[in-house]
Amino acid sequence: MTLVSRPRLFGSVVMKPGHTGLTRLMHSFGYSWQGFRAAWRHEAAFRQEVVLAVILFPATFWLANSLATWLMLIGTALLVMLVELLNSAIEAVVDRIGAERHPLAGRAKDLASAAVLLASLIAGVTWVGMLFARLGWVPWVWA
Repeated sequence: MTLVSRPRLFGSVVMKPGHTGLTRLMHSFGYSWQGFRAAWRHEAAFRQEVVLAVILFPATFWLANSLATWLMLIGTALLVMLVELLNSAIEAVVDRIGAERHPLAGRAKDLASAAVLLASLIAGVTWVGMLFARLGWVPWVWA
């Protein structure tokens, strides 16, 4: 006879049996690292975004004139990668559910793709705006 452990209740939260404390944190980091590796291995868009961020990273020191603007540049680049990871996760789950075409599956994928586009537009506008400001091309209205 095999005993199966069940989640135990802690207040109103269901706690999963398993690791706690530092061990849980180490396992969580391992799972996150597996996610990064899977994205790098299977997602061309994620690889392109990482390579572009690495190439553009040195430019942040020239473009930014304060810590706040530097953080905006880095933050928008990370935002694009974050949304791409979520998009890839949604696509993987939808593809796993079945190969048949369904309007809701298509909508889920389209919405996730739109989120990537929006994050990319935010990053692009931020980076171009910082470049224009650095070059002195900012219209007088914004100055």
